[in-house]
Amino acid sequence: MATKFIDKITIPSDRFEMRLSGSGGQGMIFASVVLSKAIGIGSTKNVVQSQSYGPEARGGASKADVVVSDNEIYYPKAMKLDLLLAMTQEALDKYYPDLKEGGTLIIDSSMIDDVPTDKYYALEFTRIARKDVGHIMVANVVALGAIAAITGLVSKERLVETVLERAPKGTEDKNRKAVDIGYEEALKLKK
Repeated sequence: MATKFIDKITIPSDRFEMRLSGSGGQGMIFASVVLSKAIGIGSTKNVVQSQSYGPEARGGASKADVVVSDNEIYYPKAMKLDLLLAMTQEALDKYYPDLKEGGTLIIDSSMIDDVPTDKYYALEFTRIARKDVGHIMVANVVALGAIAAITGLVSKERLVETVLERAPKGTEDKNRKAVDIGYEEALKLKK
């Protein structure tokens, strides 16, 4: 019943909806909080972030939505995604149907083998984090760099600043490097 109701709502054209999805422990909620703050601070845009995860602390499905609008946001949940980040096959399978036609799909190709479309951006976020940055825990930050480059919603500098404000002390170099690599690798895909 609720799904039928949501299908009848007219989504304002200035609304941009993103979902960051993966499994518990991959930092999707952290990433969405950072992305929301980076977009909203010093901007005229309104931003809302919401989250959902399975009963398991680690390994269960996890998603976080970010809604951006030039106007008031009356409904905080994503209804039809403009952008989907999928860090696992399970997340892609579960949330791909929520991506609107022509929406942007970004996947972690080191974790996903079966993609239901040929229109997507693929980067090996997990491999890049482990091999190029030196810690798998920053795969989410590599993905944030890619989102910034692909969408242009936030500058790389503002994203780095926000990541460093929220990340644990002592991780500054790895997080800065993670954003830089994600951003630069995604720019190569846009050419």
